[in-house]
Amino acid sequence: MSAAMAGAIDLSALKNRAEATARAAQANANGDGGAASADAAVVEVTEATFQSEVVDKSMQVPVVVDLWATWCGPCKQLSPVLERLAREGNGAWVLAKVDVDANPRIAQLFQVQSVPTVIAIAGGQPVDAFAGAQPEPQIRQWIDSLLNALRDQLPGIRAAEEGAEPAAEEPEDPRFTAAEDALERGDYAAAEAAYQQILDSEPNNEQAKAALAQVRFTARAEQADPAAIERADAAPEDIDAQLAAADAEVAIGRVPQGFDRLIRAIKRTSGDDRDRIRRHLIEMFEVFADGDERVAVARRALASALF
Repeated sequence: MSAAMAGAIDLSALKNRAEATARAAQANANGDGGAASADAAVVEVTEATFQSEVVDKSMQVPVVVDLWATWCGPCKQLSPVLERLAREGNGAWVLAKVDVDANPRIAQLFQVQSVPTVIAIAGGQPVDAFAGAQPEPQIRQWIDSLLNALRDQLPGIRAAEEGAEPAAEEPEDPRFTAAEDALERGDYAAAEAAYQQILDSEPNNEQAKAALAQVRFTARAEQADPAAIERADAAPEDIDAQLAAADAEVAIGRVPQGFDRLIRAIKRTSGDDRDRIRRHLIEMFEVFADGDERVAVARRALASALF
């Protein structure tokens, strides 16, 4: 790896992420992780975290957005019911609570006319909604219908219902060991092939997905041509040029500039082109260690660009 790449990317995140996954899975198996799992079922969402907590999570399980306000009486009746049902769901769905006064852009996004309003998000799109406080049996029936309709579309629902722990044994898996050995040798093609082989048999293996994203980017970045930046600046509508330039910028340590380039491209595009750029950017986020402030800033900018 070049010196510039070493400064831009933390590949040790692969191993750290695997070990953290294993520890969390073991804690759950031993009964030590129950409180954390329950708390994860209810999240407070802001405009800055909307992309990660609602859009991204909805690719795995339904996210039920509870739009409420502190002055709203019916909200105080509805929210505790939703919270209790979310915790009972054991991860099959997530409740995202949004204070509309503190986060008016989210309310505008959904064209909320009154609170409480509850909107179910799946695969990044609204799929169902209701307004006003409802009796608990009716809410429970609504959630059950939602899960039944989406069970075959979102992998996290069935995994949560069956108590599956797909990542628990992955660090011990010889396939992961082979991939990590190839990565340490700098053989990115072999590492990519090993992670892809895992995903061919286990399409929803999150550890393999994250590792594959990192390996692919690293391989691209080492071949990145700094001249791609100049070419992209001269052709802002050329998507391939923008993707190549962003890779080159991140590869030489200009991480915020690379992220910003793709966010500006997202603002200029729509449809499949926009989604292609978004997926490329999110895959780039996976390259960096958890908590990297540059990624946090870019995620907020991405949410603003999309919504």
